[in-house]
Amino acid sequence: MTLLGNRYGKDRVRILRLHREGEHHEVRELTLKAMLTGDFADAYTAADNSRCLCTDTVKNVINIVGREQPALDTEAFCQAVARRFLDHYPQVTLAEVTAHETKWTRLTVDGEPHPHGFTLDSNGKPFASVTATRDGVRSASGVAGFTFMKSTQSGWEGFHKDAYTTLRETRDRICATSMDASWRWTGTPADYRAANAAVLRTMLRVFMTTYSASVQDSLYRMGRAALDAVPEIGEISLACPNKHYIPIDLSAFAMGNENVVFLPTDEPQGLIECTVGRD
Repeated sequence: MTLLGNRYGKDRVRILRLHREGEHHEVRELTLKAMLTGDFADAYTAADNSRCLCTDTVKNVINIVGREQPALDTEAFCQAVARRFLDHYPQVTLAEVTAHETKWTRLTVDGEPHPHGFTLDSNGKPFASVTATRDGVRSASGVAGFTFMKSTQSGWEGFHKDAYTTLRETRDRICATSMDASWRWTGTPADYRAANAAVLRTMLRVFMTTYSASVQDSLYRMGRAALDAVPEIGEISLACPNKHYIPIDLSAFAMGNENVVFLPTDEPQGLIECTVGRD
């Protein structure tokens, strides 16, 4: 028998970095996963742990880099963590670091941004992913579970119909989704946070201000617009499940329902995915 592959590390490492500039504070809370690949086969096949880092050490490295770099954006912080493993441990050949952000939004008090007050923003979970070797670094950013909807300007018509088809065509429906999206960096933006915000802002503008002939139609146009808006990304992948709002049949009560009351349901759900890249 042969050991075909292996890696190990630490998952669900939680850290909050607080960066102070006088009275103005920035908080960055992350949950990280750091996985290492390298010369560790003997731990599996020969009960020899001499080249293995403790997973507790992996956690400590994350915490130390966090103490040294409280102000780095998530992407740059993941790169710094991955680089620390490669620089300090010759037996490590590849470090993969992924971080999901818990979003804290600055609180406004009496119309002014508060210097150290925040509220939890629960819509979507931003993340960054870095895979680093001694030959180079691949980085991506994205958001998981970002939920949005529009109550009109969406339809579904002209689809294939056969004996199994029961759905009716419509030009006026609620379109809602909980989007997972990731974009691959081919350049380094001046500000990761600003660039990531521009990606989401651009895609939402397309979704909200144009008619959607289908979720497929919207996703492709959203992806193209994101690539146009942020030249440092090379491709973007989108996965959008349908959050269905089904008109409730009130005919038993001699009442019509012209898109007024709906049954919210997300099981079962359609799932539409696409990747849009540059030529």
